[in-house]
Amino acid sequence: MKFNSLVKQINNVQKTLQATAEHAINISLTIRNWLIGHYIVEFEQHGEDKAKYGTGLLQKLEQKLKTKGMIEPRFREFRRFYSAYPQIGNEIRRTVSVELGTAISQTASTELEAVPAKTLLHKLPYSHLLLISSIEEPLKRNFYEMESIKGNWSFRELERQINSLYFERSGLSKNKKALSNLINKKAMQLQPSDVINTPVSLEFLGLNEKALITENDLEQAILDNLQKFLLEMGYGFCFEARQKRILIDDDYFYVDLVFYHRVLKCHFIVELKTDKFKHEYASQLNMYLNYFKHEEMTKGDNPPVGLLLCTEKGNTQVKYALAGLDKNIFVKKYLIKLPNEKAIKEYISKEIGIWKGVANGE
Repeated sequence: MKFNSLVKQINNVQKTLQATAEHAINISLTIRNWLIGHYIVEFEQHGEDKAKYGTGLLQKLEQKLKTKGMIEPRFREFRRFYSAYPQIGNEIRRTVSVELGTAISQTASTELEAVPAKTLLHKLPYSHLLLISSIEEPLKRNFYEMESIKGNWSFRELERQINSLYFERSGLSKNKKALSNLINKKAMQLQPSDVINTPVSLEFLGLNEKALITENDLEQAILDNLQKFLLEMGYGFCFEARQKRILIDDDYFYVDLVFYHRVLKCHFIVELKTDKFKHEYASQLNMYLNYFKHEEMTKGDNPPVGLLLCTEKGNTQVKYALAGLDKNIFVKKYLIKLPNEKAIKEYISKEIGIWKGVANGE
């Protein structure tokens, strides 16, 4: 065996077994979430003390379980997922030994050539199924299931096609197969790592959510110094969170830094961008402020304040972008201290010397 053959074999083993593990984890995640949705519906329909918990059932479940990822919005997702795919229960019965109540139903339309439950379970990641389950029309769900499997779409590709009305465009197209071939030729395909690197998967495995956060060295250094700066800025600033994860609808967002000011009695939200100001940055920060107003503010709190830091900003663009948004949004420019001129010259000379040596065959 040659060395290159050894490297190739090890790479093949790594990729094959990693994909197998990720596939198995995804199936387990899908089954767990379906079962939770099923049990919730079963209790809502037949629970002996269902009247006692009423509309607050999901909130009470969150309080009682106290398990990472087991929160009220997730329970709603699981219930929706189960309701959209009751037929998966038949495959689950054959896969794992679990007790299923009478809530399980066969509501999949008999008028449709439905994708088999086994195919759904083994071919589509839970993230895909959850997104498709938000579509109310069975025919439309069926269409995106089929196209996702056929094109091996990534989650982003599935989301993009739904948002671009691919189903409706296909309905208007005279040559549906040609349109499908064209879209799948340009589509972003699903990679094994896409299946596992999601917030829900990390919660399921009990992994640290920071594994999701990727920051370059520059942003990391700026955040480190900014955090110290704000803490030293004056009396009253209390550090609360860094890369605070929030869930809005089915999407996760990460707020760079969150402080609470004891004197002003409000949250202080800082967003850092490593490029010049763009209008969408202001919109994003405005969304965070509205989230904190509705989800984080408690009695006696004042509305949150947002600070957006960019490397450059055009005053007119900022003025127009902020018009009509929350008045507590502030956009500032920050400066990065560069190495001294001598150090930069030495670095450039050294690099040029290396290039000349390579060119001369040294």
